[in-house]
Amino acid sequence: MAVAPGTLLRPAPGRAEWGQSELGRFLLEAERRTGARFADYEDAWRWSVEDLETFWSLLWDHVGIIAHSPPAAVLERETMPGARWFPGATLNYAEHVLRALRERPEAVVVVARSQTTGSREWTAARLLAEVGRVQQGLTRLGVGAGDRIAAYLPNVPETLAVYLAAAAMGAVFCAVPPEMGPRGVLDRIGQLEPAVLLAVDGYRWGAKEVRRGEELERIRAALPGATTVLLPYLDPAAAPPPGALAYADLTAVDGEITVRPVPFDEPLTVLFSSGTTGRPKAIVHSHGGLLLEHYKAIALQFDLGPADRAFWFTTTGWMVWTLSVSSLLTGCGLVLVDGDPSWPALDGQWSQWAVAAETGATFLATGSAYLAACAHAGLRPGATWDLGRLREINCSGSPLAADVAGWVYDAVGDVLLGPTSGGTDVCTAFVGGNALTAVHAGEMSCRPLGVAADAWDAQGRPVRGEPGELVVTRPMPSMPVFFWGDDDLARYRASYFDVYPGVWCHGDWLVRTERNTWVITGRSDATLNRGGVRLGTAEFYALLDGLSGVADSMVLHFEDGTGMGALVLLLQPAAGADPADLERRVRAAIRRELSPRHVPDVVVLVPSVPRNPAGKRLEVPLKRIVQGAAVEDVLDLGVVVRPGDVAAVVDAVRDALRISAAVPG
Repeated sequence: MAVAPGTLLRPAPGRAEWGQSELGRFLLEAERRTGARFADYEDAWRWSVEDLETFWSLLWDHVGIIAHSPPAAVLERETMPGARWFPGATLNYAEHVLRALRERPEAVVVVARSQTTGSREWTAARLLAEVGRVQQGLTRLGVGAGDRIAAYLPNVPETLAVYLAAAAMGAVFCAVPPEMGPRGVLDRIGQLEPAVLLAVDGYRWGAKEVRRGEELERIRAALPGATTVLLPYLDPAAAPPPGALAYADLTAVDGEITVRPVPFDEPLTVLFSSGTTGRPKAIVHSHGGLLLEHYKAIALQFDLGPADRAFWFTTTGWMVWTLSVSSLLTGCGLVLVDGDPSWPALDGQWSQWAVAAETGATFLATGSAYLAACAHAGLRPGATWDLGRLREINCSGSPLAADVAGWVYDAVGDVLLGPTSGGTDVCTAFVGGNALTAVHAGEMSCRPLGVAADAWDAQGRPVRGEPGELVVTRPMPSMPVFFWGDDDLARYRASYFDVYPGVWCHGDWLVRTERNTWVITGRSDATLNRGGVRLGTAEFYALLDGLSGVADSMVLHFEDGTGMGALVLLLQPAAGADPADLERRVRAAIRRELSPRHVPDVVVLVPSVPRNPAGKRLEVPLKRIVQGAAVEDVLDLGVVVRPGDVAAVVDAVRDALRISAAVPG
């Protein structure tokens, strides 16, 4: 259905209804404690970033932080990088998850669905017992505080247990998904020199059986200091390779969970950047930073509590997995899925809609690209499955087109739709939605509390109604502590603070509308500049994603120093589409719906558009490869969904531009 951008899809509740959500209850509590009065959510957001220390102090109390020693201050210094949050405090992220689990030991908190092993359900007591057994095993292996635990594991209950066990004892956790190849794995966890590597023997992706024995041996050979623990997954009878330990042996001894208090900024986990623009950054997140930020996100922004069951479609390699685990902080249950959601068909038994219905999920976090695929396929999930318990859909990975947002309300139901944009770098959102703001098609409704995000022009001035750089002007507790191995913070500073010294610059273009909603228009390093006019890639995709005959698309711009250059459109035709007719219709639609300036100079038909598993188009690395950069210098093929197509795509673009090794720019 055609829906104009900005169309009101769901109105905001009035103040009289604030008590119906955890966010509203928190703000009413903040009013009582501070004497403030919030006219609406935007007013509350403004207070949260202007009185930053009071906001985070109130959240600390609201969470009921278990502090083994109290903080000397909320924010000792505000410099970026280098802000020091809650100095002197000692705590442990895992202790707060364990507290929530112990409050309801018989509740089913993990519902797991796997195309490899089938269905499992764990109560809180079962998860607690597994955490204790894993911790006992790690202790027997000599693991101590600060040691790194690497998981080459899928999204299964055991991975949760390993994460919580490592966190409780003060070890540092990291994960990569088993679909990643040896080079991608070693480019990431190899930086950390882990003491223990936990891995599976393989997995199933739809009808495909993927064995990982050879890959695991290559990884082990490059990590001689790591003890390998094998979790039989594809083959329940799989034996550990020579010198390795079976997961059953690791977890053979029951034991109480020991919690080690650590400083607020002590490393908890390491997340890795995509690796699409070079060696992945090993981004270190702290116990206190993720505890506070994630509680805020889960309880306040997503309104998840003990009555909820959250289905986050993710692999262990995405920041979404780390955020999803924090659902347990509020007593919320988790749905874990490992497998292909389009198998055997988009509307089949493994569809995210089918799983949400079967598991009774109240919250679905999915990719914008998945919603778009369902919309374009004509699915009507609300009529096909019983989604009566589903009350909220969060989507990320790429901008959500207005038409697709309209489809959600037409074909799924009256849910709270929350398009979100954030980053692995902060493991949370910069802009998104919540229960107190209206939903407008193609827009994100708010900045989360405590996040001083804005859109700036090149001179560092806030802009409205036009694209600006996404900046964060005041510190957040979940900003990275450091990058692993970046002892002088040189790469950290270059990543975020080179554009505006002392201000976080994330690298996205976004627009702030007159009603204080937000639209991501693309990566700033992928934004097109035609004759001095910036063209956001998102506006192309919003049009093309809904055009018949277009399976996928990508826009690249190659500068030539004149201000124009070559605007290249990559098209993946849908099955049965006539290429000549498709190009004619696409050009006409772009000219009619966007502008003549948007019409591409070259249209290139490709077998697929390079994307990562989160659905993000890999525009920047593809452009650099076309310009002559070596693939291995700018792109980890392990993060590409169809890596075998990359060479053909590059050749097709080069041929179309009549170049051999590089293009201008």
